[in-house]
Amino acid sequence: MNLHLADQLNALDAADWDRLAADAGLFMQRHWLTALHDSGCATAATGWQPLPIWSEQHGQLQGLAPAWLKSHSRGEYVFDWAWAEAWQRAGLDYYPKLLLASPFTPVTGQRLLGEAPARAALLQGLQQVVADHQLSSAHILFPAEDELAPMQDAGWLLREAVQFHWQNQGYADFDAFLAALSQGKRKKIRQERRKVRDAGISIQVLRGAEITDQHWQFFERCYRQTYLEHRSPPYLNLDFFRMAGRLLSGHCVLFIASRGDQPIAASWCLQDGGTLYGRYWGALESVDCLHFELCYYSGIEYAIQHGLQCFEGGAQGEHKLARGFTPVITHSAHWIAHPQFRRAIANWLAREREAIRDYRATLFLHAAYKNPCTAA
Repeated sequence: MNLHLADQLNALDAADWDRLAADAGLFMQRHWLTALHDSGCATAATGWQPLPIWSEQHGQLQGLAPAWLKSHSRGEYVFDWAWAEAWQRAGLDYYPKLLLASPFTPVTGQRLLGEAPARAALLQGLQQVVADHQLSSAHILFPAEDELAPMQDAGWLLREAVQFHWQNQGYADFDAFLAALSQGKRKKIRQERRKVRDAGISIQVLRGAEITDQHWQFFERCYRQTYLEHRSPPYLNLDFFRMAGRLLSGHCVLFIASRGDQPIAASWCLQDGGTLYGRYWGALESVDCLHFELCYYSGIEYAIQHGLQCFEGGAQGEHKLARGFTPVITHSAHWIAHPQFRRAIANWLAREREAIRDYRATLFLHAAYKNPCTAA
């Protein structure tokens, strides 16, 4: 099996990529990743140099790892700033590093595309790139559960973190979901939704072709303003939203909040299989509890109405616990080239795993559900 390395995504045959990624989830598929790159959001200029690695046998593509060469750690949602600082204190360069992930997308899914022999070859290929180019490390973010054991067997260090996901327990409607919550949490959610209604806000749900270019322009304006209000430059641009809306139209769900005929805020989700993924939101003015309505309650209601099994509201956020989300473990895998740093990080990760599991157990004690089994 031969391994190949390129510095551009279009070096790969589109049909082969689509074949390998067919069951990998939306965020490792060609349209999503090329939209991020072709729009200028994930390029060498922004610190995301495409570096796809693929395996080939008898002229046939067998496996693919859509990797990136990173010059920083922004947009990853698995935080290694302390590692980079330790490298710098030692007089070494942490960047560039090799990354296998979907940019700006903390969603678990298949990362090594292909059958088991091809995935094993790709893991070796990632390690070889680190060695050949004298990189500090390689990182695989949010891999699927069935990828973890082969990674660990190959010597990669595993890391755990916590996200908050909403799980559908066969609720007939939003009121049935509320009925599963404790009285205090149920009352709080009703109060928060009432505040939005009392402010004269209505929510419109748009899907697929219903989302026009005018809607994308409005959403990008809301998204950009909210990022800037938090003194952070936005990762994404209007070109990306337009491309995603065109290439992934059947997956897009847009929630728009309006006061009368005037739209004032929006949130964007993507539906893939039985899961709704909350991605971004923004607002042109501040309305009490509107963030909770657009980013959580409208998504939960949509998931119930459409029979979806899960709603992932994005990374982090303990405040989601009180709104019916429950803590789940996510993973990452790390190949550390420097022996001393590798030992130090391995010891640190062992302690962190214990802390993460204790933290998750504690979170369940504060879950919104009146029946603990529902939360677990």
